[in-house]
Amino acid sequence: MKLAKLSVVSSLAIATCLSAPAFAQDNTDESEGRSTTNTIVVTAEFREANLQDTPIAITAVNAEMLDARGQTSIEQVANQAPNVSLRPQPQNGGSGLIAFIRGVGQVDFNYALDPGVGIYVDDVYIPTLSSSLLELMDLDRIEVLRGPQGTLAGKNSIGGSIRLFSARPQGDNSGSFRVEYGSYDMVSLRGMADFGIADNLAVRISGMSRSRDGYVSMLDYGVLHNDNVPSNNARGRGNANYESMGGESIVAGRVALRWEASDQLEINISGDYTRENSEAVPTVLIAAGASTPAGVSSELFDPFSHNPSTSLSNTFTAIPWLMGTDGNAVTSDCRFVPSGPYSCDTANVNGRIDGHDARYVSYSNFMDGMATNPQAPYKPYFALPITEFEGWGIHGNLTYDFNDNLQFVYIGSYRTYTSKWGQDQDATPIPIAQLDNQLDHEAYSSEIRLNFEVADGLLEGTVGGYYLHQNGEYTARVDLNYVNPTIDFIHGPDTTPSTTKAVFGTITLHPTEEFSLTGGLRYTRDRKVYTYYRSNPDGTIPDGFGCFVDPNGGVFSQPNCILSGLFGIPGAFQGDRFDYRLVGNYRFSDAFMVYASLSTGFKGGGVNPRPFVSDQALPFNPETLTTYEVGFKADLWDRRLRLNGAAFFNSYSNIILGKQICPESSLPSPCLRPENIGSADVQGLELEVQFFPVEGLSIDGSIAVLDFEYTTATDAAGNLLGTAINGNNITPYTPELTYSFGIQYDHEMDAGTLSARFDGSYQSSVYTNAENTSWARVDGRFLGNARLSYTTADDNWRVALEVQNLFDKYYFLSRSDVASNALGVVTGVPGMPRTWSLSVERRF
Repeated sequence: MKLAKLSVVSSLAIATCLSAPAFAQDNTDESEGRSTTNTIVVTAEFREANLQDTPIAITAVNAEMLDARGQTSIEQVANQAPNVSLRPQPQNGGSGLIAFIRGVGQVDFNYALDPGVGIYVDDVYIPTLSSSLLELMDLDRIEVLRGPQGTLAGKNSIGGSIRLFSARPQGDNSGSFRVEYGSYDMVSLRGMADFGIADNLAVRISGMSRSRDGYVSMLDYGVLHNDNVPSNNARGRGNANYESMGGESIVAGRVALRWEASDQLEINISGDYTRENSEAVPTVLIAAGASTPAGVSSELFDPFSHNPSTSLSNTFTAIPWLMGTDGNAVTSDCRFVPSGPYSCDTANVNGRIDGHDARYVSYSNFMDGMATNPQAPYKPYFALPITEFEGWGIHGNLTYDFNDNLQFVYIGSYRTYTSKWGQDQDATPIPIAQLDNQLDHEAYSSEIRLNFEVADGLLEGTVGGYYLHQNGEYTARVDLNYVNPTIDFIHGPDTTPSTTKAVFGTITLHPTEEFSLTGGLRYTRDRKVYTYYRSNPDGTIPDGFGCFVDPNGGVFSQPNCILSGLFGIPGAFQGDRFDYRLVGNYRFSDAFMVYASLSTGFKGGGVNPRPFVSDQALPFNPETLTTYEVGFKADLWDRRLRLNGAAFFNSYSNIILGKQICPESSLPSPCLRPENIGSADVQGLELEVQFFPVEGLSIDGSIAVLDFEYTTATDAAGNLLGTAINGNNITPYTPELTYSFGIQYDHEMDAGTLSARFDGSYQSSVYTNAENTSWARVDGRFLGNARLSYTTADDNWRVALEVQNLFDKYYFLSRSDVASNALGVVTGVPGMPRTWSLSVERRF
């Protein structure tokens, strides 16, 4: 996107800003029962405040809107939040989240890297991507804050933060239960009960479960085709359709206790538990080249130019990865691509394979049946096609009001989880790359705040401190036949203990009722130690002595010898940092406020957690961000119209991105190394709207544009120095244009209310890797959802029919370009096709 486009939209935003005071109404008349914008209370600045009085770019969604949109998972919220991109991890990341805000975020789940977007539940920081794919269960509201939150939250969050607030116990003996059935035999149960134990003691219990069949079929290629590919008898036992991917089985529960011990003291304690036993993340093959033993070149075609791209080749041992039924090696090519322009699958007849939609078919088998040989003596190996997660946590919140002007807050937590998942990286019957992964993590945190107000509200502020300690272990069986030489080893358990300590303070001065000035300062100290452990599957440690290529046979002398020197070796990062925030805001009237802010943030450094050879075990430094932002918030036409807008400029330095090609290493590829690849200027505009034109009709929407430009010097090829990342690239999962809209009509009758709603959202194309390779491009898409519901007049019963992906759009959540890593394949995670569900809810 060019600056000219931004300037046009900027002019429109400025025009709206300048004209708004003329239309603003100081008085609001709600006595006639007309539809008006909601007053949403947020706590983005540590204390309760009206969303429209908070000088931050923030999207707030209450429980009523979540229900109206049918949103039950955190990644769905991004559809309506401008410049926010939330997606589930692909198969190589298991049960986790990819989160980016304004081009800042993180893809890698590994504990060596900090998230770029902070996820909070009831003010408790969730420190890892692998525990951030949260179910939206019994919430009061969600706040999505864009821009650095270094002085406004427990942990520094460079890109922004997403804060989930659970409904607190009221002791009112209320409750609800909902049952839902839908496509793919989806069965969902959700319930809540809130009751009082004593006048000042209340309990709230909530829970959910959801099960659903998979939507990508794993078919046995050998059964369906008459060529040299053997059937998968070890798993399929002669059945063509023996497994699926994408199926879910999730249960979660929460118990919350609220004790109002006195007029001054309130204590909230909660415990939660989540268990997932799901199938593997659905993955299909998009394109495949020839990956063969003995140095045969593999070649892929550019999907956008349809011209041959760079030839990919590798030299392997003479032992075939998969021996065919005719005694010859099975090669990887277009016959394993079930659908699309790069498919030559003979079983695809009119878009269907064995009765299945070919677009949702995979020939993955998670198996390595290679014959045992001196370089690979640990075969056969079977990865598990699973996605499992089990975690629980305890949160505590204590609030004590010394008086009306002084409040003490303590927030403490302990959380732990185990996550397991399998991966068939190539999505073919050929064992090019298979992995089993396990993450074990525990974290405990403590935060104290002292909120104060002096001089009758002239000055208010917060000072506090934060402590977080984490212990993480990552263990994996990593079977990579495509690496030269083949490696098949145990990764870990790599340990990553880390500690964060911080103090912070924010002060707001109100010299007049209309004008406020805010200043915030934060000091953070981080320490992280990553220790490498690489061993053979039998427990022995790779030995680098005699690690050489036999020129006659291409066989290395010892298995996994290139991993020698990576056992019990620690790599440490330690650093400290000051961050600040300055804000000025002015309210022209009750209906219109403007603000300007300057804020900074950072994401901690670390070491490369995945070196293929010892010279890839290199550190990376923290990345930093300075954000300049102006914005306005307006409630117009007697609060029938709400417009909130922001324009920002980010100076983004020492950007941490994962490289797939490392020219500085003795093994340039494969490589998965995080590095500070350079700096960039990022600018954008955001606009959100709510409109109630007539009684019963509501419209909401948002639009955002973003321009990303690297400012780092480039080499003669146009790449950032020392990388294969072009200077015209953009960070992963960063759309340059997003917009959304929702329209709802509520028809009230004596018998109840009939509601119809449609939500649409668009994201322009994104890339899933730092190199922005054409294979890693996820095309832009527009998705629509519809919902029809009936609520009885007493509000006790509700029946709803919901359709997701109304137009049955075929699209990808992510794509993995592993052609450049010598795998010679491109895979993708398809989104779900059109689905429907019918729910019945009883409230009491």
